[in-house]
Amino acid sequence: MHALDYLIIIAYFGVVIYIGLRVRTSVHSGEDFFLSGRSLPAITTGLAYVAANMGSFELMGASATGAKYGMFATQLSWIGCVPAMIFSGLVMARFFYGSKARSVPEYLGLRFDEKTRALNAINFAFLTIFTSGLSLYGLAIVFQALFHWPIDLSIWVSAGTVLTYVYLGGLRASIYTEVLQFFLIVVGTLPLSVIVLTTLGGFSGLLRGLPVNMAHTWTPVLHPQGTAYGGGLFSVVVCMGVASFAYWSTDFLVVQRVLAAKNLEAARKTPLIAAFPRMLLPVLTVVPGLAALIVIPEQMKGNYNMAMPLMLLHYYPVGLVGIAMTALLSSFMSGMAGNVTAFNTVWTYDLYQAYLAPNRSDRHYLHVGRVATVVGILVSIAAAYTARGFPNIFDYWALVSTIFVAAPFASFLLGVFTRRVGGTAAFCGMLAGILGTITHYVLYRLGYINYGSDLDMDFYGGFYGFSTNLMVTLLVSLFERTRPLQQLQGLVYWDTPSPSRVMTPFYRSPEALALGAAILAIVLNIIYW
Repeated sequence: MHALDYLIIIAYFGVVIYIGLRVRTSVHSGEDFFLSGRSLPAITTGLAYVAANMGSFELMGASATGAKYGMFATQLSWIGCVPAMIFSGLVMARFFYGSKARSVPEYLGLRFDEKTRALNAINFAFLTIFTSGLSLYGLAIVFQALFHWPIDLSIWVSAGTVLTYVYLGGLRASIYTEVLQFFLIVVGTLPLSVIVLTTLGGFSGLLRGLPVNMAHTWTPVLHPQGTAYGGGLFSVVVCMGVASFAYWSTDFLVVQRVLAAKNLEAARKTPLIAAFPRMLLPVLTVVPGLAALIVIPEQMKGNYNMAMPLMLLHYYPVGLVGIAMTALLSSFMSGMAGNVTAFNTVWTYDLYQAYLAPNRSDRHYLHVGRVATVVGILVSIAAAYTARGFPNIFDYWALVSTIFVAAPFASFLLGVFTRRVGGTAAFCGMLAGILGTITHYVLYRLGYINYGSDLDMDFYGGFYGFSTNLMVTLLVSLFERTRPLQQLQGLVYWDTPSPSRVMTPFYRSPEALALGAAILAIVLNIIYW
């Protein structure tokens, strides 16, 4: 990189710190710090909802998936996201926001009991810190490989910057930087896709240059033999469906953006607005990964994680490299910030206030949240150094997400759609699901079970964990007393009034957004069948 490229990166650091300083003046209470005062419009929370997911490994991971699995990678954004985001907006947002819960584990506490809340809070705290540390390490190894930056420098400078703006501005600062990151990614990567498609003769030319079994979205699913993915229809529709519904509906990293909306209508629109840019994201990520197979196969040397960075360096001139690297940098930092803000909320409300120091002042919990931010950053740094021993950090991230998001999802579904299930049944089922997913992974690594690919194994692991949770919960519930119906008002679908309709035209309603997202997803699947 040249001096102009470094100036662009330095400017980015300055802007995000400035955001933290400006937003600090609006933080007067715990709700301001942890939930942005529940005051943000739907367009802001919608962009933040998708941008929080674009952090961590999305920019590199989606490109790597495209290079490894071909056009099938687009299904991770279409079938793997859109139905779940529609479900989240039309169903789950209504309960998380309407119950006035401050976090996803707190909803479980309201619906079931405190032990179920504590189990989910501990699981999620571990997940956020682990993912945050892997984001740091992923950033460090990329910049070391490309520019020979010391790993320590990348880790500590990035962590210090995230600490500054999250400590000052809390969730609001994190959301504003996520929106900034969203536009940075578009500006930094769209020219690459345009250049690639122009050079290779458009989408048709790109697809002609790929092996036949990598040039279609559904061929690897309907005819999995000999494909890189190796999983069939059940793996995609059911197993990936469970994982995607679990993530977009119950992962507090994204649900926290729903809770920051100014009212229930805005909360329901948040995932639905996010569905549209999420569907188009493969143009920015998967296309460069596919093109890397044609343009720079020798440079990748089978390391698909480097597809996006190497393509950026291959095509971009001075200045544009700086913007692209800033987009890559911001995606990792934003992913870390999102996980840290989720961690400080869960720690403060679901663990510290609930079990260690109840009935303290709001100012006290605000102070604890800021201390938790510092601790979360330091533990994330430790996790980043621990990740040096992992052979493939992306596989570990996918595995941990499957264990701590997909397996507990059955508890949420049963909590929302049944009256019969109680706290003990939910606790036993969630614990069994998590342990079942871990057991499945151990058996896979020991060679007792086999799959077409690690990705196929991840999807099946989530499905088995979900199924174990479901069966154990229903079994235990047969021996447990049902809670009185009056205690379930607003927490169970059948005992919650439908949200009152705001007097707006249909085309501006959540239902219209959901219909539009579904139609667009179907059209994309037909075009690139």
